[in-house]
Amino acid sequence: MAAAPILCPGPIRAGLPVSRDASAAPPVTRHRLRPHPRCSAGLRPVGATWGMASGKVMERAMPWAPHPAPRACSCPPAALRRWLPLLAWLPHYSTQWLRMDLVAGLSVALTVIPQALAYAEVAGLPPQYGLYSAFVGCFVYFFLGTSRDVTLGPTAIMSLLVSSYTFREPAYAVLLAFLSGCVQLAMRFLCLGFLLDFISCPVIKGFTSAAAITIGAGQIKNLLGLQRVPRQFFLQLYHTFRSLGETRVGDAVLGLVCLLLLLLLRLMRAHVPPVHPNTPPGVRLSLGLVWTATTARNALVVSGATLMAYSCDVAGYRPFVLTGEIVQGLPAVRVPPFSLTTANGTVSFTQMVQDMGAGLAVVPLIGLLESIAVAKAFASQNNYRIDANQELLSIGLTNVLGSFFSSFPVTGSFGRTAVNAQSGVCTPAGGLVTGVLVLLSLGYLTSLFYYIPKAALAAVIIMAVAPLLDAGVARTLWRVRRLDLLPLSVTFLLCFWEVQYGILAGTLVSLLILLHSAAWPSMQVSEWPVLVVQPASGLHFPAVEALREAVVSRALGVSPPRCAVLECSHVCSLDYTVVLGLRELLEDFRRQGLTLALVGLQEPVRHVLLSADLSVQHFPSLEEAERYLSQEPGTQPHSFSDDSVPEPSLPC
Repeated sequence: MAAAPILCPGPIRAGLPVSRDASAAPPVTRHRLRPHPRCSAGLRPVGATWGMASGKVMERAMPWAPHPAPRACSCPPAALRRWLPLLAWLPHYSTQWLRMDLVAGLSVALTVIPQALAYAEVAGLPPQYGLYSAFVGCFVYFFLGTSRDVTLGPTAIMSLLVSSYTFREPAYAVLLAFLSGCVQLAMRFLCLGFLLDFISCPVIKGFTSAAAITIGAGQIKNLLGLQRVPRQFFLQLYHTFRSLGETRVGDAVLGLVCLLLLLLLRLMRAHVPPVHPNTPPGVRLSLGLVWTATTARNALVVSGATLMAYSCDVAGYRPFVLTGEIVQGLPAVRVPPFSLTTANGTVSFTQMVQDMGAGLAVVPLIGLLESIAVAKAFASQNNYRIDANQELLSIGLTNVLGSFFSSFPVTGSFGRTAVNAQSGVCTPAGGLVTGVLVLLSLGYLTSLFYYIPKAALAAVIIMAVAPLLDAGVARTLWRVRRLDLLPLSVTFLLCFWEVQYGILAGTLVSLLILLHSAAWPSMQVSEWPVLVVQPASGLHFPAVEALREAVVSRALGVSPPRCAVLECSHVCSLDYTVVLGLRELLEDFRRQGLTLALVGLQEPVRHVLLSADLSVQHFPSLEEAERYLSQEPGTQPHSFSDDSVPEPSLPC
């Protein structure tokens, strides 16, 4: 089978696909590439993979009809493509992609509009701030994003964090978005993205599960129509159960019906069969209608509830608690508030920063973590690559620019990204459609949002956060590594108290577990025919005492003392403290007239010992070391200066 064509990073002839084997390319012949049959059928084509990684073009390109071009390649330089990934796909944009992006953008818009209104409630802000936060990321990601699937906007977790640090005050939320974006951009340009690697999976699972319970429990009051319930988790539970007698029947019935409808539509969405080219037109139309209804289930349920509330209001009957007035029109473009005027005076920028405290670290870190995790998950699923550094730039710039439009902090949404991918999106241009529809809703539909029942929005939120609760992770960790249950439990429990304490404590526990394995590395010990101690991993300064204890207790602490072999084939590196520890260990053996031999030194370790002028007995194999220590003739140790010493080939 011929190699798949790839984009040419250098000069190419117009319309000529370049094979990975350059010698196999025809010299001058022009080819007209036909659209992939699945693309013609309205589905995502096989091999529809694009993406940028470190400025490199995609490995496999979606088939497109070539455009006329000069003989010299008009592709922009690699550095420019790295900063503006749309230059990799925009020159080849087709009407087929446009149709698929329009469908995906519309599907995401029908999902994000009701979710944005609901997430503003979670954040403790007026509903319009959810919509203000839902459109900037669509436009920024069009230019800077490296994933065709990811959508940026308000999410349940970020809304929960915003509510924890902004005191239900919009000015704090907008300033938090600006400062979070600045921190994220600084991490991008200082290459500090590796800090996210220290937040382990058990910590993330504990945090997201606790967040799902916190957010879901916080919506029970709206589901039941309860008033004056505090926002702190434990007080919220107490007052909710105490106020059950005040439940509004209309809100409770509507909320439960909305929950059941959303659950039913979600189950239907999971069982919609794929459409094949030979499917009859009637069946194709039916499946398309079912797919549309299940994909836009949030908008469908909220619209139905709104229509019911409006009908009751016209009849002079109000059985539901409504969203109420929403500021109409687009947000004003203005600088983020660096001070706040209240009835008690002016709150300075310094005081606002102090009030937000740990949120200035927690919010940007969790935002980056969530967005990159979503991008990597869908890039792996759909077989393309992303540039993590470019993703840092995208999310940081989205938050900075969004703060000029009164946005609170946003990140990548897993749920809406899934809708985007399932809708067959081809490029980030689908986000433009979503952004435009959100702006249109702000300009023309806000008067209708007045009648949206809070119970319906609560049902949307509960169904959105339900997948975040991973009940099976504890069982999996019990089977895989029980010690990982410790950071999971610590994070999960403390997040109900304060989110930042839960994440910080869980991360510290994970680091302590990591340091414990570095300080007490596992060692394999063989007692016959000579004592052989083999560290299972690298040796660093915390492990010096553990290594000394393992060797001395079994070689010098027995009667009579005996020689020993330190098998170093798994040791990739040494630091100065370990070198000093080895020197002292060798002196202890020499004082008793015994030998500590080293076996299987890798080149970096050998270089460190040679630089430290450490005189050791080194053997290329364990058998030679055993023969030498058994005083068999013909076996001599190697010196470090001997060029004939075979270097071990084991990987680090």
